[in-house]
Amino acid sequence: DHPPPSFLSVFDQMPDSPNDIYRAVSRLWAPWLQEGALRTFQQGGFYSQVARPGLRIISLNTILYYGPNRVTQNSSDPAGQFTWLLRTLEDAERDREKVYVIAHVPVGFLPFTQNTTAMRREHNERLVAIFLRFSHVISGQFYGHTHRDTIMVLRDQTGAALNSAFVAPSVTPIRNVKEPSSNNPGFRVYLFQLDSYSVQDLWQFYLNLTEANIQQSAQWRLEYVMTEAYGLRNLSPGSLLGLGFSLIPPVSKAFQTYFAHFNVNFNPQLPCEGICKVNQVCAVLHVDQRGYQDCISAGWV
Repeated sequence: DHPPPSFLSVFDQMPDSPNDIYRAVSRLWAPWLQEGALRTFQQGGFYSQVARPGLRIISLNTILYYGPNRVTQNSSDPAGQFTWLLRTLEDAERDREKVYVIAHVPVGFLPFTQNTTAMRREHNERLVAIFLRFSHVISGQFYGHTHRDTIMVLRDQTGAALNSAFVAPSVTPIRNVKEPSSNNPGFRVYLFQLDSYSVQDLWQFYLNLTEANIQQSAQWRLEYVMTEAYGLRNLSPGSLLGLGFSLIPPVSKAFQTYFAHFNVNFNPQLPCEGICKVNQVCAVLHVDQRGYQDCISAGWV
C-alpha cells in the first residue's frame, strides 16, 4: 500500500496531535475559519464549516492515513478524525445540510498501478463505508494528490451508484516511476445546483507545458467540458457509473478520451491497453477492496 522505507520522505510525516505546524497554520487561517473549525484543525489538521446556508464543507486530513506517514501507522483512528467525521455527518444529516468532502489523498485505488490504495487499505475501507452510509448527505468529494485527472464511483453491494469522487489534476507536473508519462498543469471550475448542491458539470483548463517552454509564455486553454466530452446529462453518480461502463469495450472512444484527459493532454497518443486499461477502469468502478479485486480478477476490459 505504500513505498518501501528507502523512499519515505520527512514531508509525509503528519502528526496526529496538536503541534507547532497546526497551530501556526490555524493562526494564518483565523480570518476565515470559525472557532470550532480552528479547534479541530489544531487537533489534527481537519475541520468543518458552513460555506453557505445548507452547504457544509468537511476538510479531511487524509495524510493521517497515508502509507508513508510513520507517525500514524499503528493507529486505527489517528487524531480521532473518524469519530469526529461520523459525528459531523450525523449533525449535518439532522440539520438537513449537504456536504462537500475535500481532502488531499483520495479514497480508492491508484489507476496507474495495480492493487494499490492511495491511503492505507484499512483506513480506505473504513472511510468508504462511512461515505456510503452518508451518501444521501454528501453531494461531492474532491481530491488531489495524484496530479492526474480521474473519477471514482462509490457503489453499494447491489452495484448501484450512491456517491462519486473527483480527483483533479495539479498545477505542478510530476511523473511517478510506475508511469510512462508526466502531466500538463491544470485547474478546473465546477458547476453545482443551488438547491441540492449536486455537481452538474466541470470545465477543465490546461497549459501545454512543452509549448510554453518553447515559446517562453503560458497560454491556458480549455481542455474539455465534461458533459460535452462524454455526452453526459450531468455529473451525478449514476451518470458517472454509466461513463465508467462505457470505458470497458475493447474499442472505446470514451476510454481514449478519458486516458488523454488522465495525463491532462500531455501525450494524447499514449496507448493504454491490456492491464493498463484494466487498472484504469477498475479504479473508476470500485473503491472498495472486494469489488476492486473481483474486477481485476475478471480482467474483462
